[in-house]
Amino acid sequence: MNIIVCIKQVPDTTDVKIDPKTGTLIREGVPSIVNPDDKFAIEAALRLKDKHGGKVTAISMGPPQADDALREVSAMGVDELILLSDRAFAGADTLATSYTLATAVKKVGGYDLVLCGRQAIDGDTAQIGPQMAEYLELPQITYVRGFELSGGKLVVEREMEDGFERIETKLPALLTLVKGEFSPRYPTLRGISEAYREKKVQVWTAKDIDADPDQIGSNGSPTWVHKTFAPEPKGAGKMITGSKDEAARQLLKHLLDDNVLREV
Repeated sequence: MNIIVCIKQVPDTTDVKIDPKTGTLIREGVPSIVNPDDKFAIEAALRLKDKHGGKVTAISMGPPQADDALREVSAMGVDELILLSDRAFAGADTLATSYTLATAVKKVGGYDLVLCGRQAIDGDTAQIGPQMAEYLELPQITYVRGFELSGGKLVVEREMEDGFERIETKLPALLTLVKGEFSPRYPTLRGISEAYREKKVQVWTAKDIDADPDQIGSNGSPTWVHKTFAPEPKGAGKMITGSKDEAARQLLKHLLDDNVLREV
C-alpha cells in the first residue's frame, strides 16, 4: 500500500512573536516543529504500512529549513521525503498551497491513500486537505479518528461534536486526521541515525512539478492577509473573596460599576 502524507513545519506557538511595524510573524530564531495534527497522519500511515506493507512518502512545502521536519518523520519510519521549495511558492494562501501539493502528489503517482493533518496550528483553517481532494478528484473524509482496511475499502470513524460517524470509502481517497487512536510513535535511535546520515530529501521546484505559474504563490492566491497583530492586553483581573453571599454582592457591584448591568 502506497501512502502519501502532507506535512508542514510550523513555528512553536509558545514562541510566536509579531513584528510591530510589518504585522507579520517573526520566524527568524523561532523554534519550529512538525505540525501536531500532521504527526497523527504520519502515525496512521505507518500503522497501515506495518500491517499491510508498502511505502510512505512525506511531502512538505516550505523554505529549505523544512528539511528538518521531513527528517524528523523519516526517523519515525517514513520511506521517501520530498520538499517543495521555490521562491515562486512564496505568499501562497490555502488555495495556492493546495494546488501545489496536489500537483506534487500527481507527480509522485501510484498512491492508494493521501493523508493530511486536520489543520495547521499557525493558520487553523482546515482547508488544505479538502481543497487538495478537489484538485485530485478524490473522495474525502475529514476529522478521521480511526479506520480499518477491508477488501480494498476503508471503514472510517469520523469525529463529530456529539459522537462519531462510520463511513465506508473506496480507494484511492484523501483523509484528514485528528489524534483519535493515532498517538505518534517516538523516533528510534536507528531511525534518527538513518534520517540524518543516509536519507536524501528530494527538493522539487515549480518547474519540477510542472506547476502553472498563475496558480502558485501570490499569483495563485485570491486571499491576502492585510494585517496580523496581537490583541492588546486586557486589564488585570479582580479577585473576589468572602462567603457566597458576600462574593455575590461584590460581583453585582462590579458589574453595575462597569455598566455591564443596569438597575431598573
